Amino acid sequence: MASKSTKTVVVHMDVRKLKPEPETNLPKLRKAKLEALIEEAVVDAYGDEEQKVGFLTMLQEHLALPFSVSILGVEAIVEKVDMTRDGQIVAICRREGIRQRVEILDLPLPKPAPAGSEWIAAYSYWNRGF
Repeated sequence: MASKSTKTVVVHMDVRKLKPEPETNLPKLRKAKLEALIEEAVVDAYGDEEQKVGFLTMLQEHLALPFSVSILGVEAIVEKVDMTRDGQIVAICRREGIRQRVEILDLPLPKPAPAGSEWIAAYSYWNRGF
């Protein structure tokens, strides 16, 4: 009877870390501050759609516009904040006469972040289901 040889087999697995969320430079706020901002934005709002409109209103009132951003290494100007037909809050960015909508939570804010950016942080926290 032939003897079976046991060989050690080494399997190399490609273990990759999940990519972190894109760096947006959101201001770091305490949970209590975020919750106070959320409460202010969604007061008298019923349901997610009305609450998003509450955040849009706060962003339009408090976010210091215009400001410069770098998107994929290209400088652009954030002119305003708006809402798409499907309910996304977006930044309207312009460069050389061309406008592009960028979802507000994907917008890479400059350092230092513009005044009012705490509302983006509060919206991000709310959007994650605080």
